[in-house]
This record gives sequence, C-alpha cells and structure tokens, in this order.
Amino acid sequence: MIRSVLAGGLMASSAGGLLTASGSAFAQAATTPATPRRGGKVKIATQSSSTADTLDPAKTSHSTDYTRAHLFYNGLTKLDIKLAPVMVLAEEMNTDDATLWTVKLRKDVRFHDGKPLTPADVVFSLMRHKDPATGSKVKAIADQIESVKASGANEVQIKLTGPNADLPVILATAQFLIIRDGTTSFTKANGTGAFKCSEFTPGVRTVGVRNNEYWKPGMPYLDEIEIFGIPDEAARVNALLSGDVHWINEVNPRSTSRIKATPDFGILETKSGLYSDLVIRQDSAPGKSMDFTLGMKYLIDRQQIKTAAFRGYAVVANDQPIDPTNRFFFAGLPQRPYDPDKAKFHLGKAGVLGSTPIPLVASVAAAGSVDMAMLMQQSAQKIGLTLDVKRLPADGYWSNQWMKVPLGFGNINPRPSADILFTQFFKSDATWNESGWKNEQFDQLLVQARGQTDFAKRKQMYADMQVLIHEKGGIGIPVFITNLEGYSTKIKGIEPIPLGAFMNYTSGEYIWLSA
Repeated sequence: MIRSVLAGGLMASSAGGLLTASGSAFAQAATTPATPRRGGKVKIATQSSSTADTLDPAKTSHSTDYTRAHLFYNGLTKLDIKLAPVMVLAEEMNTDDATLWTVKLRKDVRFHDGKPLTPADVVFSLMRHKDPATGSKVKAIADQIESVKASGANEVQIKLTGPNADLPVILATAQFLIIRDGTTSFTKANGTGAFKCSEFTPGVRTVGVRNNEYWKPGMPYLDEIEIFGIPDEAARVNALLSGDVHWINEVNPRSTSRIKATPDFGILETKSGLYSDLVIRQDSAPGKSMDFTLGMKYLIDRQQIKTAAFRGYAVVANDQPIDPTNRFFFAGLPQRPYDPDKAKFHLGKAGVLGSTPIPLVASVAAAGSVDMAMLMQQSAQKIGLTLDVKRLPADGYWSNQWMKVPLGFGNINPRPSADILFTQFFKSDATWNESGWKNEQFDQLLVQARGQTDFAKRKQMYADMQVLIHEKGGIGIPVFITNLEGYSTKIKGIEPIPLGAFMNYTSGEYIWLSA
C-alpha cells in the first residue's frame, strides 16, 4: 500500500529499498552540461541577519541561517529540483509500514574534526529536537519520532508514533541536519558539509572554506563562500550591480527591470508557496473577536496587492497556506473577495470602527508587507477604521515583533510537504503558530492524514484542513509570492528549486564561477 502511495509522486521506490538514491544525484541535476571550474570566491547577500544568527541547525529560523547551515552540515536526505527526496548521508531508507524505518548510513563520511559519521551522531541529532531545552524550531515535527536507535554498525532505526510516509521529506528540512554526538557548543561548526567554517560572527558575516576531505569526490568547486546580511533591498541590489556580491535574494519586483537591463546580471524567478501573511493574534484584543478577523480578511484587496506590491510577480491566494502548484491544493474553496461592506459589517460588530487607532506592524523583513499595510490602511479609512501603520526595521523584527504584536505580518518560506507546513504553523502547540490559533478538529485531522495511505482520502483531509484555516484561522494570505533573486551570470550551476532562495539554501556545494 505504501509503495502505491509513493508511486503516486511522493518518492520513488527501487529494488534496493523503499527509497534509495545516489548522494550525488542532486549535484548531477543541479549543474549544467558545462564542465565545472574549480576555484574562486562567491559572496552571497541575504535580506536578514542579527545577533541571534546561529550555527545550531535545530535553531535555524530564516534564509540566512538555512544557507549558512547547509554550507557546513549534511542531512540524511535532500530534495531535488522536483522536490523528490534524494539520499545524502543515508544510502537507503526502508520501511514496510511507514512507522518503523531502517536507515543505512554512508561509510565514507567524516566530520570536519576527522571523526567518522556513526549511528550515534544520527541518534543524537534527531532525538535532541524532542528536548524542550534544545529550543528546536521543529520540535512539533520531531514529536512524531518515538525513538531512534543504532541497529548496526552503519544503521539506525527510526520509530514514529504513527505512520508518516513523508519522513524522507521531513528529514530534508534544514533543522534536521546532522551534527556530532554530544555537541553543545556552536561557536564553530563541526559538520560533514562541503565547507569548513573559518569565520562566524553573528549579525556580521559567515565565511566557509572548501572542505578538501569532502565525501563527494571533486566537490565543492569554490574555494570560499561568504554570507552576510544587507536588510535594505535597494542597498542589496546596488551591492549586486556594483560587483560587491554575486547573488542576492528577496529582490523587489520594482528592481527587476534594472537588474535585467544591466549586462552580466540576471533574475531568477521561481513560483512557490512563499507568502507574506497578515497575522491576527487570536489570544489578545482585538483578534479575540472572530468578527475582527473576518473583517480584516475582507479588507484585503488581493488583486491590487498583486499588482501594486509585487508588480504581477505573484499568484492571488485565498487565506489557505497550500499554493496552487502543490498537489494538495484545494481548488474548490470559494475565493474570498475584497468586500468593504462585509468588512464594515464584521468590524462594526467587533466594535472597532471609529475607535482608537489600531497599530499594524510591518517591516521590509516580511516581503511586501509595508506596501500591503499601506493599501489596507487606505481601504480601512473608507469604512471608518483607523489603522496606524508602524513601519519597523528588518533588524530584530523576527525576534522582537513577529508573533508578539496583536496585528502584524509574517513571511513564510515554502515547505516541502503539506504535513510540515501544517505541523510547524497551524498545530495548536507549534512553535511558529503565528496567530495562536487552536483547533482540536484540525489537530486530529493532521494526525489522521499522516497515516492515510489512500491518496484521495489524504487529499480530502488536507482540503478540510485548508477550509478550517480559511474560515477560522487568524491569518490572511493575499498572494503567493514569486521568489525573485538577482545574480551575476558568472555563477554557473544555478537551478531554481521551489522551496527557497539559493537553490533551497543548498547552492554552496553545487555552483561555480566561470573564468
């Protein structure tokens, strides 16, 4: 039964096991036919950095963290350009029931300190997520893991609390990268990755140099990669076009024509499940009122946001977090319109019309949110609601503002599966439950869907969950944003992966510089 599900597109089975693949398969898919050139240094500028930057994979929480972590660590699996899981530190993953998984590890892998990869490292890396003291960002997902134990010299068994055919996809998430058994200090990175950490200064920069003992022969191609944050988008674009950096993310649609018009630079467009959402905390006023939540959702002019905030580089959304490219997208959900009259009705019932101004927090850290906030402010004025837009800097936004203010914006990177997205952001006890939404029916459906091997039934469960979020959740999703990155055409080997910037943050070991 499980094999039938996997044949439907989740992953491919083979004679050697339920999921087997070469660790170099991703590299082969991600490079062009040109022969990679060895040497050189690439500088990558991301949209965020802070003193909370980390080298602990479990605590990574934004694109800069993810990109940094993938330089120094490997996971058991990764995702290719079609989002199929590919083996990395694991050679095989086998299961008969999607509950008990046997993972065979590669034998030729060493950490940067020279120690070989062992089952103990995998046991430690996975089980630490379940300990609240770790502060793992994926604890809600890791709670599905009942136990991890060594079952051979190069083998571990992972037992789940219930069946989940998505496990190889889950283990490709950045937080599940493998670290050395017993690691407690993360001032330096000791991983098995393509680069060794030569410098890490939180909020300033990260420098990785080639790991000459990397287990993938001939890789990486670059001598060095430097990553640092430039929160201001205009400054980031200027740095790219002046040659100070080679690759940037979070390009504003307004900047695309300028980049395209400059010789030797290009724009990488990737449609995905990326979204910036209006977050209405349901555990504090005024979001405790469902009428307030509904009123704010009816104030969202999605088509205007697509046109004005994103210059058309977006797909209209419907307050459901699964995007149209996803096989579990529920297309039958009636589109919520921009309706000032309905907004006025519900906001009037909530008692906020003509009252004290309501702060609406926005930041360039959440792509497009400042423009979205201004458009909503204009719509609100027409029906007697005063929104006081608080435009805050990117620095510290995620740690100090996101999920902490009654009304603000989030920015959610695409997730590789519906289960991961729902578990991380909508489960009642999820660390990143943005609006503090708690729904027992949703939580029950989430667990049931994981173990459902009938694709049609699973799809219906996910549809029901999208309806619950659309009708009762505390977030408004206006559009799915086309991911825009600017790059120097000197960089070769780039392939868009519809999960995140910089080839789903894994570009380091696959790219090279032309002569």
